[in-house]
Amino acid sequence: MAEVAKVVRIIGSSPDGFAEAAQAAVEEASRTIRGITGIDVVTMSAQVEGDRVAQFRTTVDVAFGVERGSDAGA
Repeated sequence: MAEVAKVVRIIGSSPDGFAEAAQAAVEEASRTIRGITGIDVVTMSAQVEGDRVAQFRTTVDVAFGVERGSDAGA
């Protein structure tokens, strides 16, 4: 991992479970963020319809290394 990391918080959702919701969050984040090094699950929640869980939601902090330009430190 880089010496300095940045963290963004996002929420993923899935009808299949909390792990799948976290995976959805990582997949979406990876569309615009390079070098994801890990996630930290912050909260889990669910939307209920009738007597069933309809949507699982996982809030995650996504960590990735800070990129520096080629002239950094000059």
